[in-house]
Amino acid sequence: MEQLDNHKKLIYIKLTHTAVWSILVAAILYILYAGIFDSVGMLAWFCMGLIFVECITLLLCKGKCPLTLLGYRYANNPGEGFDIFLPTWLAKNNKIIFGTLFSVGFILVLWRVL
Repeated sequence: MEQLDNHKKLIYIKLTHTAVWSILVAAILYILYAGIFDSVGMLAWFCMGLIFVECITLLLCKGKCPLTLLGYRYANNPGEGFDIFLPTWLAKNNKIIFGTLFSVGFILVLWRVL
């Protein structure tokens, strides 16, 4: 019975993690859009603040999302992407892909502002 409860808890973590990930990816893509199309406004600044909060959170958790750390409690054999509904290759390369897109967007926004 406990195994079933752990499975349900892991599903809730995966759903939450996927929703949060989607919001952060949307924020990164908007920052990139704002930088490319010179559309830097309050929403772009809000999105950058959101991503900076995520970066600080990852730094404080030694590179792991708090939801991943929570997921370890309920997973028997945690592998790459066990805690999120993403393809394994994307979960594995998530920080590289979206970190690069954020960096490019951030530089473009700074260039537009300055």
